[in-house]
Amino acid sequence: MWRGLQVREQSLLSLLLPGLRSRGPRLQCQAAIRALTGGPGPGPGGLRGELDRFGGITVRLGQLRSADSVDPATFRTWLQGKCEQWRAEGRIAVWLHVPIFQSQFISPAASLGLRFHHAESDASLMTLWLGEGPSRLPGYATHQVGVAGQCPSFAQSNNFFVLFSGLIIQTKNAWKFPGGLSEPGEDIGDTATREVLEETGITSEFQALLSIRQQHGRPDAFGKSDLYIVCRLKPLSFRVSFCPHECLRCEWMALAALATAEEATPITRRVASLLLYGHREGFDKVDLTVRELPALHRGLSYKLYHRDLPELYEKMSAMD
Repeated sequence: MWRGLQVREQSLLSLLLPGLRSRGPRLQCQAAIRALTGGPGPGPGGLRGELDRFGGITVRLGQLRSADSVDPATFRTWLQGKCEQWRAEGRIAVWLHVPIFQSQFISPAASLGLRFHHAESDASLMTLWLGEGPSRLPGYATHQVGVAGQCPSFAQSNNFFVLFSGLIIQTKNAWKFPGGLSEPGEDIGDTATREVLEETGITSEFQALLSIRQQHGRPDAFGKSDLYIVCRLKPLSFRVSFCPHECLRCEWMALAALATAEEATPITRRVASLLLYGHREGFDKVDLTVRELPALHRGLSYKLYHRDLPELYEKMSAMD
């Protein structure tokens, strides 16, 4: 019986080995054993894909074990077989995650029609549209997000007049509000308070969103679009200790003067006017406050910015 089993395995190996000649003895043996045993290796039936809720397939090459190592030509054959299978099953797309140290698989994937979607510091993502007609896959991030913080406060002048002042910094070009780019996973309010602290030494607390500027084709955003968000903050300290690497000067300036200062940027003058209006008429007329609400994805939440609702409508929305 054992002899018969050996003969049977030899006949199967004779069918498999011609396609394995380019590999070394160890890889030949591993691949043959996986094919015989139906194990979870990355062969035609083992290149694992995760089905997403849109009908696409995600393949993460970083999940391959060291024993699953293959040469680029063999990987191309396996991927081609799986793409044909997924297309026949009605899948709409392939998302291939390629770690930087497995970049040898980029060229064979590209030869099958996969194209770069985006790259991070240690990995790239390639895509292939399997559905009918032109690709409907979403593009990668199209905007960078910059956030500035304004800390309006009351200040007393030498003539004992109370002035409404704001915290500003001077760069090479003009007076502006302290701010910078939001980091991945960072809330807008957190970006504003962090940037104000880093650039001016002032600690603050987020209050509301004042304005959003959208601009396209910015050279300093790699030609992408830019969202610039200005937040109203509550100052918790007042002693300025600015960063000389990012600012030439930093001071508290009367907002009435800032609203008409020629050396200030247009958006700085505009927001200064918004703050003056809010101070005189009530910040409920200019503020977009924030509410945290549960997201459709279980366990996640999001922050929604809008004008405050009257109590009656606030209760109605809470019942939804």
